Amino acid sequence: MILKNINHSCSYDTEKICTIFFPDERIKNDETQDVSVITKKEKNTISVDAIVYGKAMTKSATLEQDEDIAYAMSVLLFDVLSSLTGFKPPWGILFGVRPAKLMHRYANEVGEENARNLFIDRFLASPSKANLALEVMKHENRVISLSQTNSFSLYISIPFCPTRCNYCSFVSHSIERTQKLVNPYVELLCKELEYTSKIAKDLNLRLETIYWGGGTPTTLSAEQLSKILTVINDCFVLNDLREYTVEAGRPDTITEQKLFALKKFGVDRISINPQTFNDNVLVEIGRRHTAQMAVDSFLLARECGFDNINMDLIAGLPCDTLDSFRNSVDSAISLGADSVTIHTLAKKSASYIVTDDKEYDLSDRLLTSSMVDYSYERLKSELYHPYYMYRQSKSLGNLENVGWAQDGRECLYNVFMMDETHSVFAVGAGAVTRLINQNTGYIERIYNYKYPYEYIDHFDEVLKRKDGIISFYQQ
Repeated sequence: MILKNINHSCSYDTEKICTIFFPDERIKNDETQDVSVITKKEKNTISVDAIVYGKAMTKSATLEQDEDIAYAMSVLLFDVLSSLTGFKPPWGILFGVRPAKLMHRYANEVGEENARNLFIDRFLASPSKANLALEVMKHENRVISLSQTNSFSLYISIPFCPTRCNYCSFVSHSIERTQKLVNPYVELLCKELEYTSKIAKDLNLRLETIYWGGGTPTTLSAEQLSKILTVINDCFVLNDLREYTVEAGRPDTITEQKLFALKKFGVDRISINPQTFNDNVLVEIGRRHTAQMAVDSFLLARECGFDNINMDLIAGLPCDTLDSFRNSVDSAISLGADSVTIHTLAKKSASYIVTDDKEYDLSDRLLTSSMVDYSYERLKSELYHPYYMYRQSKSLGNLENVGWAQDGRECLYNVFMMDETHSVFAVGAGAVTRLINQNTGYIERIYNYKYPYEYIDHFDEVLKRKDGIISFYQQ
């Protein structure tokens, strides 16, 4: 698509609005593009001139004195693109990752009802999304209140998977291609954990939650898992630990031996993620397990004593239908999943799923929206509540990802991380340590090397960067 901004400095906002409507388009200067948008300011008048797959529209508006031009331009552009496409994104002109956190901010300033109305009237969000943000905020607040001024969480990155799913954009690598890296990676990960634990002890910090993600942590062997678990158990002060989560993730990586290893070291929450209970869709997205394997893994985890199990599902996967998605939601509920996270497919550039649409096709967005609506109604009817939420810029239908949980089964780490409640010390390839000054809200990040081979080759630098935690807390 073409996007030209003339005589104003709102390019960031106009690009974000265009991405809401055209998440698969890249902004280019090619005059033959199917989507062309020109935004302009002349004195106190702003205008939008757009062509979308042959349909054209021009609109203008007069700026009031001291009016926020970025906001006014966003509303005007949203209006034009909504008219041309026949699609009104449910979150309006909001493009932030954390709508519940924004709701929290406005609720503190003007009260809950006025904050809800701001979402609808000013930001053009639908009433249902404003209500969702408000409900998530209330449940998040209960978790946030558990954090103390010296609290932190620990994130452990295991960037390996049995295979790479077609929709995946994370730093994860097929175990078949990177097998030789796994043992040295585990050895160095343990050293980084030891180094990080010393920093936490010296700063007298309180560890609230531990979360293993990736990748798929249970791609590792039971012995490798036990090695890492032992280091955590021996090096960190776990007296105040509220939650210990490991993403078991792929059913084809779960064994009784691995589950017992996790249980032995105090892991009390796991995630088993079928993504869908439709075998045809599993084949389409590159997964080497069946829906029955997900069921069997869940039941095995129950037999091993896990009483807090999450299941992830994705709305909008290729070849999925509304009926089969409904079956996926119903299956997770009938198994007795303690929490269910409903993701919306996001077509990221790093994934294998791409699009080649030559017209503005709403079918995928409308279908995905129907899937999400069904999941919310069904989960609510079974007394699950939405406790955390985040958004991605290229999700189908501009929809959101929401964690639903039964009472007492919320993932505390997810809330702490999404709300940016307290610091998260992150270890492993692709991990990002996020340091938060809880008095000022200032955030500083420390990045580890992205890929396992970089992490291994530059490990001394990884440890050196960790010293930034000490500098941050001494300021």
